[in-house]
Amino acid sequence: MINLPLANILINFIAVVWLLSALLLIGIILIQKGKGGGLGGAFGGAGGGGGLLGTKTGDFLTWVTIGLVFLFFFLAIILVKFGKLSVDEDLKGPGPDAKTGAPAGGTGGSDEKTPVIPDTTDEKPGETTE
Repeated sequence: MINLPLANILINFIAVVWLLSALLLIGIILIQKGKGGGLGGAFGGAGGGGGLLGTKTGDFLTWVTIGLVFLFFFLAIILVKFGKLSVDEDLKGPGPDAKTGAPAGGTGGSDEKTPVIPDTTDEKPGETTE
């Protein structure tokens, strides 16, 4: 089993690679020549012939995009499964009161007293106490 400090380093590394894959994916998509040209024209994608990046660049960029999409989603699944967000101790507070549903230590915003229902678990069915 992986010890905790090594696991944290590994999760941080995966998060950095995930972020880099997202940025690369954005860049690769913007470079590709679309139907309208897009930013691909700035790098020689617009116009006939090879341009700056060559004739087979479209096929290559398509395969790179597909690979980056798979990498992006795979790393995202790994981060969701194993990456735990730590909650600040300041944010951890007492939860709602189990009996009233009101926040602990408060009346839930109301000045009226909450009616108390007596506990009748000691009684047998059909038996009443007066």
